[in-house]
Amino acid sequence: MPGARSLADLIISRGARLQIGSTVYDPADPFGKMFFNILASFAEFEADIIRLRTIEGMAGARQRGRLKGRQPKLNGQQRAHLLQLDREGTKTPAGLADLFGVSRATIYRELKKAQEAAA
Repeated sequence: MPGARSLADLIISRGARLQIGSTVYDPADPFGKMFFNILASFAEFEADIIRLRTIEGMAGARQRGRLKGRQPKLNGQQRAHLLQLDREGTKTPAGLADLFGVSRATIYRELKKAQEAAA
Protein backbone atom coordinates (compact mmCIF):
# COMPACT_ATOMS: atom_id res chain seq x y z
CA MET A 1 0.00 0.00 0.00
CA PRO A 2 2.93 2.44 -0.17
CA GLY A 3 1.72 3.54 -3.61
CA ALA A 4 -1.77 4.21 -2.23
CA ARG A 5 -0.34 6.23 0.65
CA SER A 6 1.70 8.43 -1.69
CA LEU A 7 -1.36 8.91 -3.90
CA ALA A 8 -3.41 9.96 -0.86
CA ASP A 9 -0.64 12.38 0.15
CA LEU A 10 -0.68 13.87 -3.37
CA ILE A 11 -4.46 14.30 -3.22
CA ILE A 12 -4.16 16.01 0.17
CA SER A 13 -1.31 18.29 -0.98
CA ARG A 14 -3.38 19.51 -3.92
CA GLY A 15 -6.45 20.07 -1.76
CA ALA A 16 -8.49 17.58 -3.78
CA ARG A 17 -11.02 15.09 -2.54
CA LEU A 18 -12.17 11.68 -3.74
CA GLN A 19 -15.77 11.61 -5.02
CA ILE A 20 -17.60 8.35 -5.60
CA GLY A 21 -21.15 8.91 -6.74
CA SER A 22 -22.59 11.74 -4.70
CA THR A 23 -20.34 11.05 -1.68
CA VAL A 24 -17.14 13.05 -1.22
CA TYR A 25 -14.25 11.60 0.79
CA ASP A 26 -11.48 13.81 2.13
CA PRO A 27 -8.33 11.69 2.58
CA ALA A 28 -7.17 14.17 5.24
CA ASP A 29 -9.97 13.37 7.70
CA PRO A 30 -10.08 10.02 9.59
CA PHE A 31 -13.14 8.61 7.77
CA GLY A 32 -11.86 9.53 4.33
CA LYS A 33 -8.42 8.14 5.18
CA MET A 34 -9.95 4.85 6.36
CA PHE A 35 -12.14 4.58 3.24
CA PHE A 36 -9.18 5.30 0.96
CA ASN A 37 -7.09 2.64 2.74
CA ILE A 38 -9.93 0.11 2.40
CA LEU A 39 -10.14 0.80 -1.35
CA ALA A 40 -6.38 0.42 -1.66
CA SER A 41 -6.49 -2.88 0.25
CA PHE A 42 -9.18 -4.25 -2.06
CA ALA A 43 -7.22 -3.16 -5.12
CA GLU A 44 -4.08 -4.86 -3.82
CA PHE A 45 -6.07 -8.01 -3.00
CA GLU A 46 -7.57 -8.09 -6.51
CA ALA A 47 -4.12 -7.68 -8.09
CA ASP A 48 -2.81 -10.57 -5.97
CA ILE A 49 -5.76 -12.77 -6.98
CA ILE A 50 -5.20 -12.00 -10.68
CA ARG A 51 -1.50 -12.83 -10.31
CA LEU A 52 -2.33 -16.13 -8.56
CA ARG A 53 -4.91 -17.12 -11.19
CA THR A 54 -2.45 -16.35 -13.96
CA ILE A 55 0.23 -18.54 -12.36
CA GLU A 56 -2.26 -21.37 -11.84
CA GLY A 57 -3.55 -21.06 -15.41
CA MET A 58 -0.05 -21.16 -16.86
CA ALA A 59 0.82 -24.22 -14.74
CA GLY A 60 -2.31 -26.01 -15.97
CA ALA A 61 -1.57 -25.11 -19.59
CA ARG A 62 2.00 -26.31 -19.16
CA GLN A 63 0.74 -29.67 -17.82
CA ARG A 64 -1.60 -30.03 -20.79
CA GLY A 65 1.25 -29.23 -23.18
CA ARG A 66 -0.32 -25.98 -24.35
CA LEU A 67 2.30 -23.61 -22.97
CA LYS A 68 5.57 -24.23 -24.71
CA GLY A 69 7.06 -20.76 -24.75
CA ARG A 70 8.38 -18.90 -27.73
CA GLN A 71 9.23 -21.11 -30.68
CA PRO A 72 12.78 -20.79 -32.05
CA LYS A 73 13.25 -18.74 -35.21
CA LEU A 74 15.27 -21.52 -36.83
CA ASN A 75 14.52 -25.25 -36.68
CA GLY A 76 17.30 -27.78 -36.14
CA GLN A 77 17.92 -28.35 -39.85
CA GLN A 78 18.12 -24.61 -40.56
CA ARG A 79 20.45 -24.11 -37.59
CA ALA A 80 22.79 -26.87 -38.83
CA HIS A 81 22.79 -25.33 -42.31
CA LEU A 82 23.50 -21.89 -40.83
CA LEU A 83 26.47 -23.22 -38.87
CA GLN A 84 27.81 -25.02 -41.95
CA LEU A 85 27.59 -21.85 -44.05
CA ASP A 86 29.29 -19.86 -41.28
CA ARG A 87 32.14 -22.38 -41.10
CA GLU A 88 32.58 -22.16 -44.88
CA GLY A 89 32.78 -18.36 -44.57
CA THR A 90 30.93 -17.78 -47.83
CA LYS A 91 28.28 -15.45 -46.40
CA THR A 92 28.27 -12.49 -44.07
CA PRO A 93 25.88 -12.38 -41.10
CA ALA A 94 23.69 -9.99 -43.09
CA GLY A 95 23.68 -12.44 -46.01
CA LEU A 96 22.80 -15.30 -43.68
CA ALA A 97 19.99 -13.24 -42.17
CA ASP A 98 18.57 -12.57 -45.64
CA LEU A 99 18.91 -16.22 -46.63
CA PHE A 100 17.06 -17.51 -43.55
CA GLY A 101 14.59 -14.63 -43.30
CA VAL A 102 15.62 -13.60 -39.78
CA SER A 103 17.38 -10.63 -38.23
CA ARG A 104 21.14 -10.32 -37.90
CA ALA A 105 20.64 -10.44 -34.12
CA THR A 106 19.17 -13.94 -34.51
CA ILE A 107 22.19 -15.00 -36.57
CA TYR A 108 24.63 -13.63 -33.98
CA ARG A 109 22.66 -15.30 -31.17
CA GLU A 110 22.73 -18.69 -32.93
CA LEU A 111 26.46 -18.39 -33.63
CA LYS A 112 27.11 -17.46 -29.99
CA LYS A 113 25.07 -20.46 -28.77
CA ALA A 114 27.10 -22.74 -31.04
CA GLN A 115 30.39 -21.30 -29.72
CA GLU A 116 29.27 -21.75 -26.11
CA ALA A 117 28.17 -25.34 -26.78
CA ALA A 118 31.55 -26.11 -28.36
CA ALA A 119 33.50 -24.66 -25.44
